[in-house]
Amino acid sequence: MTDRTVVEAWLADLTFPHYLDTLYARAGQFERSHPGYEVRIRGVYFEDMPGEITRAARAGTVPAIAEYYYTETPNALDEVDPAGRPVFTSVSAAVEGRTEILGEPVVLDDLLPALRAQYTCYGELRSLPTVATTYQLFTNVTMLRTAGVTEVPQTWQELRAACERVVRTPNGPKHAIGWANQGIPFQQAMAVQGGKIADNDNGRRAPARGIDFTVPEMLAWVSWWRALHKDGLYEYSGELRDWFGTFQLFADQRLAFRLSSTNDIGSTAEAAEQAGFELAVTRFPYNADVPYHGNVVAGTSLWLANGLDQQTRDGALAFMQFLANPANAAEYHKEHSFIPVTRSAFTLLEEQGWFAKHPHHRAPSHQLDLPTASGRPTAGGLVGGYFQIQDMVAGAMHDVLVHDIDPVERLTRASAEAQAVLDRYVVEPHLPRR
Repeated sequence: MTDRTVVEAWLADLTFPHYLDTLYARAGQFERSHPGYEVRIRGVYFEDMPGEITRAARAGTVPAIAEYYYTETPNALDEVDPAGRPVFTSVSAAVEGRTEILGEPVVLDDLLPALRAQYTCYGELRSLPTVATTYQLFTNVTMLRTAGVTEVPQTWQELRAACERVVRTPNGPKHAIGWANQGIPFQQAMAVQGGKIADNDNGRRAPARGIDFTVPEMLAWVSWWRALHKDGLYEYSGELRDWFGTFQLFADQRLAFRLSSTNDIGSTAEAAEQAGFELAVTRFPYNADVPYHGNVVAGTSLWLANGLDQQTRDGALAFMQFLANPANAAEYHKEHSFIPVTRSAFTLLEEQGWFAKHPHHRAPSHQLDLPTASGRPTAGGLVGGYFQIQDMVAGAMHDVLVHDIDPVERLTRASAEAQAVLDRYVVEPHLPRR
């Protein structure tokens, strides 16, 4: 038996090697500073979390903290107990304006604006971001110089021109660029153009009820990508989510450019050093034909259970702040290349000389600070079933690339498939996927 207050925390297992070890260690550190509390961590594969929470809600055993992948934010918002009460409460409301909880400084006002925007739903900051990534352009600068290109491209148009120069270089690569065909690059391409795939302001003003992949911004991205492929500039393996394949092509210097996630920075920098080429990590390219509207973030966030007694609630909130304090957020960044989630964590890394030794790691934070046409950070869509829906647009892109199907025709079909997923979600948002 124990007289300590137990805080159950179900945390998302992102399957990186030894990923949860850090979190178990953090729990132990918190317990030593707060001997009246015991933090019980359970790792849950990130895709399974919504279903696990639904089952727990029906059994009346919801943990104090649950970590959701960003595409599953609507699931967390819509989750209810058998009496119809929301399972989770707003983190900002629970903090109640306090600057510290059990001695742990509150970090909410220190969060990067893009992260606050992502997890602010219907006017309130609902959850506390933990893992944060965005999408970047990785460039082999050595190959670029050989091709006579002196500046890393910033726009789609400049990138196309640079790719053409690269493939024309004597003894140059057969193709110039590659990236994995999966949902995230579509989200980024829509964000930089200010496009939306769902009604109700992409689900931000009210729950999304309609999907349309044939909006002008999506067609612009798909058409640009298709043209790169048709002209031999983009290399496609024919496999969805081929992260490793595109990484290896870039590491082997068979491509000059690759689009990929922030958390590839560490491994890509290491590969570049081993291969002996100069690497640049820069902003996700934008469409010069329209104003720049910003980039979105992916990742996970911590949700706080509703209806906890004050002692458990404050212990849970304190542990959440502890995980995101400057020292811990900075270490998390060093270990996994994730974006430091607060301004203070970024400043600490600067003071420690981390960015001086690892300059590529500055790029994601700088990207999220770029001025936008609206003057505000861009938030991603809130769409029920989004994890499955993004696979549908990737599947459509596969057919456009491999089978040369007309983009409007194929995206219209994908929209109907995605609409069916959203319609099912609206009818039964808490149906476990597994």
